[in-house]
Amino acid sequence: MTGEHDAEARFCEQLRALGHPARLAILRALEERSRCCCGDFCRDLPLAQSTVSQHLKVLTESGLVRLERAGLRSNYTLDLQALFQLRAALDRVLAARAAPAEEEVRAEIGQCRC
Repeated sequence: MTGEHDAEARFCEQLRALGHPARLAILRALEERSRCCCGDFCRDLPLAQSTVSQHLKVLTESGLVRLERAGLRSNYTLDLQALFQLRAALDRVLAARAAPAEEEVRAEIGQCRC
């Protein structure tokens, strides 16, 4: 049961990490460039370096972004495995609700008097 609880907690942590526009912008930048340092994000986002660092910390702690140290430089990359696992978890959540939701939408469309 602990493993299932840990996975659920990780899932929640990752969803929270995605809940801020700056963190989504950081993920998009990493997708485009594959590797960035904090200064790269500071140039692209209208945020102070300390704010960017805090967002990177949240993304790193959630497991969605990896930190790689190269001497004095810290590079950030997407953790694709973690992102695919998050996507799979979301797919499972949506699949459990998909059939009833489709029926509700079809019923609403059928009742539409547009």
